Amino acid sequence: MQVKERVRLIPRKTFFDPVERALVAISPCGNWIAFLAPINGVYNLWLASTEDPQSARPLTNFQDRHIGFMVHWTYDSRHILISRDKVGDETYCILSVSLDGTEPIPLTPEGGVTAYLHEVSRRYPGEVLVAHNERSKKHFDLYKVSLETGHSQLIEQNDQFSGFLTDSDFNVRLARRDTDDGEVEYLHRPDGKEWQRYTLIPFEDSLTTKPIEFSEDGQTLFWIDSRGRDKAAAVAEDFQTRTSKVLAEDPQADISDLVLHPCTNHPLAAKAIYARNIWASIDPQFEPVLASLVKQFPGDIEITSLSEDTEKLILLHEQGCKPVEYFCFDRSTGNATRLFSAQPNLNDLPLASMSPIEIKARDGLNLVCYLSRPVNADKPCPMVLLVHGGPWWRDIWGLHPTHQWLANRGYAVLSVNFRGSTGFGKAFVNASNKEWGGKMQTDLLDAVDWAIEEGIADPDRVAIMGGSYGGFAALTGVTQTPKKFACGVDLVGISNLISFIDTMPEYWKPWRSALKARIGDFTTEEGRAFLKERSPLTHVEKIEKPLLIVQGGKDVRVKPSESEQVVSAMQEHGIPVTYGLFPDEGHGIQKMHNRRAYHAVVELFLAKHLGGQQEPVGTDLEGSSLELLAGRDLIDGI
Repeated sequence: MQVKERVRLIPRKTFFDPVERALVAISPCGNWIAFLAPINGVYNLWLASTEDPQSARPLTNFQDRHIGFMVHWTYDSRHILISRDKVGDETYCILSVSLDGTEPIPLTPEGGVTAYLHEVSRRYPGEVLVAHNERSKKHFDLYKVSLETGHSQLIEQNDQFSGFLTDSDFNVRLARRDTDDGEVEYLHRPDGKEWQRYTLIPFEDSLTTKPIEFSEDGQTLFWIDSRGRDKAAAVAEDFQTRTSKVLAEDPQADISDLVLHPCTNHPLAAKAIYARNIWASIDPQFEPVLASLVKQFPGDIEITSLSEDTEKLILLHEQGCKPVEYFCFDRSTGNATRLFSAQPNLNDLPLASMSPIEIKARDGLNLVCYLSRPVNADKPCPMVLLVHGGPWWRDIWGLHPTHQWLANRGYAVLSVNFRGSTGFGKAFVNASNKEWGGKMQTDLLDAVDWAIEEGIADPDRVAIMGGSYGGFAALTGVTQTPKKFACGVDLVGISNLISFIDTMPEYWKPWRSALKARIGDFTTEEGRAFLKERSPLTHVEKIEKPLLIVQGGKDVRVKPSESEQVVSAMQEHGIPVTYGLFPDEGHGIQKMHNRRAYHAVVELFLAKHLGGQQEPVGTDLEGSSLELLAGRDLIDGI
C-alpha cells in the first residue's frame, strides 16, 4: 500500500477503553440526568443536575465488572434501576439505586438467576415488575417488588410461556408462546381464568412483528407489525374491537423503534433505519420537534429519554467521524443545550469517514453496507470484512470504534448487512432461512468482490473477522473459501451448529422450535446431516490461512466447547492455529484490561498477515486474564 502521508497512530485504548459518558437518561421530573461513566475502567452509575452536567457524582462504585447497559428511572424520580452480571454468565440482577447514595437494593436474586425489568408505572411509583427464573431455569415468573425494601411478591407463576405483556396497572394482559412450527402465539384471559388465543403471528412475521406497550388506560395495544406488508409499520390496535390503524410506515425499512409518551404510552414518533435514521412524527404536536431537530443537527439523532411532561428530551447526536454528543432539548424554547461528549479524547484526531453504500448480491438482493477507508491512503489497500453478530441484528452508520481502529492501521473496513439482518423487511429476513453457511455467506463474498472490483481492496490481503454469528462466518470463510481470505479472526464463534443448538441455555429452549426453520431441523436425521454439512468444524481440513480464535470461558450462549473442538480438530490435522481464552469473560470481552489484551493480539495478528501498521503491545497484556493456549509463537511481538 502506498501511503501519501503517514497518518498518526492512535493508541488502541483511545478507541476501546470505556467511553466517558453513555446511556444518558433524564428523570421524570426533568431535574436530573443519570448515565454510565467509568471508575477505574469499570462502568458505574452517575448522577448530575440537568442544569449543571459537570457536577456529576457517582451513585455506585463497582470495581470488578461493568454494570449492564440499562439505566431506567422510576416515576418518583428518586430511584434508578440498573442490572448487573457479576461474572459474565448472563445471570443479571436488577438493582434499585437511590439518589441519596445508599447501598443499591437487589430486587431480584443475586446469584445464578437471570432477571429483567418488566414494567414501571407512574401509578405505582414505589414498586416495579420484574421477571426472573429462580424457580424454573426455563421459564420466567413475574414479581412485584418494593423499591425501598426489595420485598418481592409473586404475581404470575409461569410454566409454559416465553414471556408476558403487562399494562400500567401491573395486570398480565398477554402471554407469548412459541409453537412447534416457529409461529408465535399470543394468549389472553378474557374470563380471568383460562388462557385463550388472542392472535397468531405467522412464522414469516415472527422476527418483524411484536407488541410494544399498552396505552395507560389499557384500551389500545401498540405494535410494530409486518402482517399484511413487507416492511413493519407502527400500528395501534383497539384491544376490545380488534380494529387497527397504521400510525407510521416507511417504504424502505421497518419501523424499528417508537418514542412513547411517558404518561399515556401513546407513540409520539417512530424511527426506521435504512442506511441512516428516518424519523416520522405520529403525534401532530411532536412534528415541530422533529423538524427543529433535523434543522439543528446534521448527523443522526436518537431520542434516549423524555421528562414526564415531555418538555425536555435527551438527545444523542451521531456524526460518523466525530465523537457522539449528548444534548438536552427544551421544547418550550426550541433550544438544544449541549451536555457533554461521550469521547472527548477523540477530538482533533484523524478519524475515518464511514460511507453507506449499496451492493447487489448475486441473486439481485440489495445489501446496505458501510465502508471506512484509511485517511490519506491510495487504493487498493488491505481490507477487513467485519461481520456482525446475531445474525438477526444489523450494522448501522456512526462512529464505530472497530472501524476507526482498523482504518487508522491502514485497512479498509467493510460491514455488510447480509440477508437475515433486521430492519429491511420480512422478505429480507426470511431470505436467510436455512442459509447459515449458504447465501448469507455468499452475500459477504459478493461484497468482497465488489470492493476488489472497485479497486478498494487488495485481493491478496483481505481478512474476515467477527464475533458470535460473525465468528461463525469467519470460520465458514476460511473453510468454505480457503483461498479467498488472507486470515480470519473468530471471537466466540459457532463451529458446530448441532452442538450449538444442543447446549443452549434452558431459558432459550422456548425459542428452539423457530431455529428448525431458521437454521435447520435438528430433530431429524436428515436435518442434522444438513447442519453438520454447514458447520465449519466439518471442513476444518480445508483451512489454509492463519486463524485466530478467541473465547470467553463463562460464555453461556456459545460455549467454550465451540472453540475448543475446532482448535483440537485443527491440531489433529496439523494446521497451525492461535487460540486465546479469557476465563473470566462471557459472550464477548468486557473488562478493560481484557479488551486491551484482545485488541493488542488482534492487531499484531492482522499486521503480520495483512501488513498494516501496529502499535507495540507495551503493557496491554498486564492485568488481563488472557491465556494463549495454542499458537502463541505464531504472533510476533507477544
